[in-house]
Amino acid sequence: MEHFTDGFKNYANFSGLATREQYWMFHLFYLIFYIGCMVIDRLLNTSAFALIFPIALFIPSISIAARRLHDIGKSGWWQLILFVPLIGSLVMLVFLCKPSVRPNPYS
Repeated sequence: MEHFTDGFKNYANFSGLATREQYWMFHLFYLIFYIGCMVIDRLLNTSAFALIFPIALFIPSISIAARRLHDIGKSGWWQLILFVPLIGSLVMLVFLCKPSVRPNPYS
């Protein structure tokens, strides 16, 4: 849970580093809370929570991914590769799973 709250403390901080653990734990809790929002929406017969939650976490998700890319020595702009169908997602997954590189220009 600490990594999820750290994502909010660095809400729009696109500089610095984020370890593999920080990145994946942030997204694990993101998934858990999103499923919780979907359950609440199902119980209330609405779709408000499941729509608002991803919008609220859009900037923190981008910023933690940029810090994770910095940790492996890549620019945060590499996230734009996600716009390339299929291959972009695979490349990003490989980048996000790589171990930290020290020293790098962002540390």
